[in-house]
Amino acid sequence: MTAVQAAAFVAEEPPSVEEATEPPEARGMDRDETRMLVASPEGTRHTRFFELGRFLEPGDLVVVNTSATLAAALDGVRHGGRWAVVHFSAPLDDGTWTIELRKPDASGPLLDSLDGERVELSGGAHLEVVSAYPEPDGHRRILRARVVVEGSVHDHLARFGRPISYCYVQGRWPLATYQTVFARDPGSAEMPSAGRPFTPELVTEMITRGIAFAPITLHAGVSSQESGEMPLPERFRVSESTARLVNHTRAHGGRVVAIGTTVTRALESAVGADGTVAQTEGWTDLVLGSDRPARVIDGLVTGWHAPEASHLKLLEAVAGADLVARSYEAARREGYLWHEFGDSCLLLPERTNGA
Repeated sequence: MTAVQAAAFVAEEPPSVEEATEPPEARGMDRDETRMLVASPEGTRHTRFFELGRFLEPGDLVVVNTSATLAAALDGVRHGGRWAVVHFSAPLDDGTWTIELRKPDASGPLLDSLDGERVELSGGAHLEVVSAYPEPDGHRRILRARVVVEGSVHDHLARFGRPISYCYVQGRWPLATYQTVFARDPGSAEMPSAGRPFTPELVTEMITRGIAFAPITLHAGVSSQESGEMPLPERFRVSESTARLVNHTRAHGGRVVAIGTTVTRALESAVGADGTVAQTEGWTDLVLGSDRPARVIDGLVTGWHAPEASHLKLLEAVAGADLVARSYEAARREGYLWHEFGDSCLLLPERTNGA
């Protein structure tokens, strides 16, 4: 199956897709009791997330994202008293922010903004739209805005904001619901959700099996890409110690398993042409795909998300189009739950690093 065929298959989105409308804790489960599909060249298996360590080996390295989720949604009032929800995506180097204006129920983007428009925000702040982003004259879903606030934007969001949530989630949940156990560095507009099913007990159990953990930080922006949109640039950091662990693991036959697409993007942005990872930080606009396959990621834990082209291409860059398509087919057939509070998939493609 080609990448194009796989994309068409996954993009069909038949009625069998089931959405997670609330956190697993609200369904009487611990975080690590959500379902997990394991897909490899040998086939697919259905298990629970707390069994993750059984499918890895001593000497493997699990890389996690330490970015913490912001309360990045604020209510806003536009010209003429029109309500909107403002999603704060990321601060830019010049002090402006990338944002998205959404309908009052957050069900879709508002695309009718004008440069210079003022939006009043909860808590007495306001913003002024500067331009579309990343192209000033481009599509107006993501905007660059100047935020006028007493103190820092981060502090204002902490006081008056709430977590970004989409219309498939029932009710509102506190910010702690949107944090992973690895969250240390505030900065993500939306939770790096592949890490959510981990619990301290699971991490401890995996470490006792001889499986190592290493951190990166990538601050995820808003993920509500429309069809055909590529991911926005995101700020990331890969430390010297993590780079050294990745290189050591691969040199000694272990696998590097990324927890989520954010980890994949960060590590692949820090790897040279020779396959060696180096300490790196800054902005990444890397888009993985058939013309830029993964170089250091040997496995990937991911959730089930609406298959926008950029997300699907990244999965295929790690695991190949056929394995991704088979995993999605099995997930739909077995009723796996999608989105940030849903179930997981462990993709373990054929090993190519000589191990």
